[in-house]
Amino acid sequence: MAKPVVAIVGRPNVGKSTIFNRIVGERISIVEDVPGVTRDRIYSSAEWLTHEFNIIDTGGIEIGDEPFLEQIRQQAEIAIDEADVIIFLTNGREGVTAADEEVAKILYRSNKPVVLAVNKIDNPDMRDVIYDFYALGFGEPFPISGAHGLGLGDLLDEVVKRFPKSSKQEYDDDVIKFCLIGRPNVGKSSLVNAILGEDRVIVSDVAGTTRDAVDSPYTYNGQKYVIIDTAGMKKKGKVYESTEKYSVLRALRAIERSDVVLVVLNAEEGIREQDKKIAGYAHEAGKGIVIVVNKWDAVEKDEKTMNEFEKKIRSHFLFLDYAPIVFVSAKTKKRLHTLLPVINMVSENHAMRVQSSVLNDVIMDAVAMNPTPTENQRRLKIFYATQVAVKPPTIVIFVNDPELMHFSYERFLENRIRDAFGFEGTPIKIIARSRK
Repeated sequence: MAKPVVAIVGRPNVGKSTIFNRIVGERISIVEDVPGVTRDRIYSSAEWLTHEFNIIDTGGIEIGDEPFLEQIRQQAEIAIDEADVIIFLTNGREGVTAADEEVAKILYRSNKPVVLAVNKIDNPDMRDVIYDFYALGFGEPFPISGAHGLGLGDLLDEVVKRFPKSSKQEYDDDVIKFCLIGRPNVGKSSLVNAILGEDRVIVSDVAGTTRDAVDSPYTYNGQKYVIIDTAGMKKKGKVYESTEKYSVLRALRAIERSDVVLVVLNAEEGIREQDKKIAGYAHEAGKGIVIVVNKWDAVEKDEKTMNEFEKKIRSHFLFLDYAPIVFVSAKTKKRLHTLLPVINMVSENHAMRVQSSVLNDVIMDAVAMNPTPTENQRRLKIFYATQVAVKPPTIVIFVNDPELMHFSYERFLENRIRDAFGFEGTPIKIIARSRK
């Protein structure tokens, strides 16, 4: 099941981004060592008391040159569309304003759970100001301070209480769920229709025709699939209508619901910076990944063209060195038959579990080949490894001190594990942990 989504809504200058960063914690400032992986500041993962959820900062959604109140309205509506629970943020120093009342009117109509928070209550003497906010009609206001991190625990306790009760799984375990992501007009909808053999998804030359994620159940050679088509992701910072903006959020939710993600590139246009960013979302989510080069029929080719294009992809997508590449044409259906077997293989690898004894043999052989690094005359000692999860395969390595596990040595171990077990198409998560 997809994680619940929380949106922070409110007029400008109430501290939405500060609260967003407080709730997200250090995650937002983590910088990947792998080139090409970027994070979108308006959307991130968070956790509170074992509850994992995604959080949207509507303050980061730029609507364009709309009038002030229209911008607030559109940002609130994006949040209402996407969120399971809404944090309605106000400013305790300024009291209830006309803009707060406008936001309240929009939220009334949403039928979504709303938790009212009054920000900038930086000391106990200010708590009395919260009583004015009962007039907004959302029950008890929660006094908080984004600057000092006060009151956030009580606020989040209330938020997680409002999460939808987890229902049974959407699909059986043997169903392979995959989605297609990519820039607008790379041919995602055409690919879905070509696989399904029918025009189930609108296809148009106009970028951004597909707005919503659409589930299409499908069976081929006895294997059940669910294809999740997504709206194209547009470049951050461009001015375009709000529906385009939240299509990014829709695509991120589709990624989360999928086992395998097809990163679709346009062979005619080549690789763009935005392609790397989009692929980074799937990599960070720990999904199985296949890079699909569509519109291959439109490229003039000789016997070297495919190899050269593949080398170009590998040089741009260094962090996806594990992902297989498939060249297809949705228009002519050429090479389309090669796609589903690769999806099957990646899905199997994403859910693969290896025996601890065999895993430890591989790691000890790797250490014998390339001894562990030392730092300040202390050498990393590896005691034992075990796989603790699948989707993605997650391996815990027990060591004397996790700080001694350099990124480069972790990569070396990952490569040896891949050599031994394959794991093509899936990221591997390695966690160094102290032996206690």
